[in-house]
Amino acid sequence: MTYAEIASMIESTGLENAYYQYPEGEAPELPYILFYYPGRNDFQADNKNYARIPQLNIELYTKEKDFDKEKLIEDLLDENEIPYDKEEQYIEKEKMYEVLYITEVIINES
Repeated sequence: MTYAEIASMIESTGLENAYYQYPEGEAPELPYILFYYPGRNDFQADNKNYARIPQLNIELYTKEKDFDKEKLIEDLLDENEIPYDKEEQYIEKEKMYEVLYITEVIINES
């Protein structure tokens, strides 16, 4: 995949989304998605980084527990053959749920 294809995949959910964060005070109404690449686990060979393998985090934020929105993201990841781990927390201060999908993707672009 390319970075553009990943952004397009996230966009295809139909949910508001942004890379990493919204500017303070500009977050849309819930639900929305944030996605970002917090690190890489590249495959190295012959003294170079042979394959770029960034970690991709996808965060779903909802006001209430929303199994349908979670299934939407999980189906999308499955359709694109992207394995994932899933974590969840309730953010008391913000009064919202965060479901975090942790994945790794191989990036096929220079």
